[in-house]
Amino acid sequence: MNRLGAVTSPYLLQHAENPVDWWPWCPEAFEEARRRDVPVLVSVGYSSCHWCHVMAHESFEDDGVAKVINDGFVAIKVDREERPDVDAVYMTATQAMTGQGGWPMTVFATPEGEPFFCGTYFPKANFVRLLESVGTAWRDQREQVLKQGAAVVEAIGGAQLVGGPTAPISVELLDQAVERLVMDHDTVRGGFGGAPKFPPHMNMLFLLRGYQRTGDERTLEVVRHTAEQMARGGIYDQLGGGFARYAVDATWTVPHFEKMLYDNALLLRAYTQLWRLTDDKLARRVADETAAFLLRDLATTHGGLASALDADTDGVEGLTYAWTPAQLTEALGDADGAWAADLFGVTAGGTFEHGQSVLVLARDVDDADPAVVERWRAVRRVLLAKRGERPQPARDDKVVASWNGLAITALAEYAQLTGDHTDAAVALAEVLAERHVVDGRLRRASRDGVAGAPVGVLDDYGCVAEAFCAVHQLTGDGVWLTRARALLDVALEHFGTGEGGFYDTADDAERLVTRPADPTDNATPSGLSAICAALVAYAALSGEERYRAAADAALETVGPLIGGHPRFAGYAAMVAEAALSGPYEIAIALSEDAELLAAALKHAPPGAVLVAGEPDRPGVPLLADRPLRGGVTTAYVCRGFVCDSPATTVEELLTRF
Repeated sequence: MNRLGAVTSPYLLQHAENPVDWWPWCPEAFEEARRRDVPVLVSVGYSSCHWCHVMAHESFEDDGVAKVINDGFVAIKVDREERPDVDAVYMTATQAMTGQGGWPMTVFATPEGEPFFCGTYFPKANFVRLLESVGTAWRDQREQVLKQGAAVVEAIGGAQLVGGPTAPISVELLDQAVERLVMDHDTVRGGFGGAPKFPPHMNMLFLLRGYQRTGDERTLEVVRHTAEQMARGGIYDQLGGGFARYAVDATWTVPHFEKMLYDNALLLRAYTQLWRLTDDKLARRVADETAAFLLRDLATTHGGLASALDADTDGVEGLTYAWTPAQLTEALGDADGAWAADLFGVTAGGTFEHGQSVLVLARDVDDADPAVVERWRAVRRVLLAKRGERPQPARDDKVVASWNGLAITALAEYAQLTGDHTDAAVALAEVLAERHVVDGRLRRASRDGVAGAPVGVLDDYGCVAEAFCAVHQLTGDGVWLTRARALLDVALEHFGTGEGGFYDTADDAERLVTRPADPTDNATPSGLSAICAALVAYAALSGEERYRAAADAALETVGPLIGGHPRFAGYAAMVAEAALSGPYEIAIALSEDAELLAAALKHAPPGAVLVAGEPDRPGVPLLADRPLRGGVTTAYVCRGFVCDSPATTVEELLTRF
């Protein structure tokens, strides 16, 4: 066993028995490289990555390849989900040197950590030749290698968008962003762009808020169409709920089968909000099923939600999920088997590999005759049980703070509207508060109930603080607002650039070859977008202006990105809509009647904060000095803690928005 046997990362533990003498990321590894005077091989991946598994099997499990690595390099294995800061630095270098990036990421660096050659997946023969070439260059062309490393570091340091142009958030800016997304929308299949096709959850959330502001039906149709196409496609698990990470085609038919917590959290939020605004039955069903998937399939024994389900099962992609007509008939009988094949698009030729098909929803069931709906539900139950007898994909059960924060926010919004899963949202938040906050600072990940060593980065602080604000609204418990403020204070003190923006790592964190500061929203919200979301929500809930001022300054630093490239600024644009709206602050002083609360939740403006409870509840600023009027439930609608006259009927309330 190499040095990975004692780590907590499931990805690193997958490599603990490799003949490669792996080190985890640590100062001692670089010191060893200096002592031996050899370059460093940094291999970055994650546990549910298909091509990471392929390269591991081909190269890292091979004794001959391992000997070349061990003789000529210090090899460091990095879980990108535990160390997003390391991943960000070397991904920027990889993209700068090759024009593209991905995982596994293969980086050769000096003993000081400066990258001089980068790539992604290499087949075994190519990888061995590369190892030999890099070793030769290190021995015979050392000066050029060191110059190359220094040049790369200088280039990626200059690539950070710190101190660049700014643009104030305005109606015009957000309208421009909406228009760009509407023009980019795939009017046939939904979403944006071609294959591979990723769920545009953050853009959907932004467009829903844009629709609320403008009433433009085109904007709503982009979201509704995209949501329906994804939910009917193979990217959505038609039996168990939950979305795969992306589709390999432009039609959402065949997914890359890994299921990520962050995607499903953001999609739960998007479908919940679409249902809130439209009463769309499909959106409500998908929200219900996605919430159930999160809590059923990703819940861990010690609390918290697991990071991902693997793309492969026993080394085969789709083994758990794909079907043939014969398999449907075997499970359901002739009549229901043929009916299911038609409903789920399972053909003799197959839509996937080896004559198998990925289940899609080829017919409408949400508005179908009740007898059809019942038959569909019965068929699904049988097929899901039958699928459960198959080998199942592995699960990465580490609990990532930011991704759990995204899930908590989504579950809290869902719970406010449906009344379901309130206890689950609160329990997950308690896990983060009690396990991941250590001496006032966040830890990035935990596993088996134990917090890991990697420290939290900016998106952890933003997503967890936003989640705590959401749970404060869900429960009316002041402790969550206090906890959110504590995290935001750390972020403001340790992550700020001094020019309105934020770095992704703290000023007292481990120093890498450059300090990452990426404002773009990619698979997850950027740290800057996440912290802005939390700052805007906290300021609205507390009335403390300095937090709003920090959010406004940070949003201006991504204003040009929102206006020019909104596909990569969806979460920031979503937050900007809330900021432009106010956001509205809604306090519901409750008696026994909940009709006013239900109406406020249904019709709340973009990004509004809402707290309900008895007047003057301790620790809840929005309920301070908010008495009942005439002994009945009373709504106070405010902006900047300046309120309209109280409303005691639904009709009065709706005139306040």
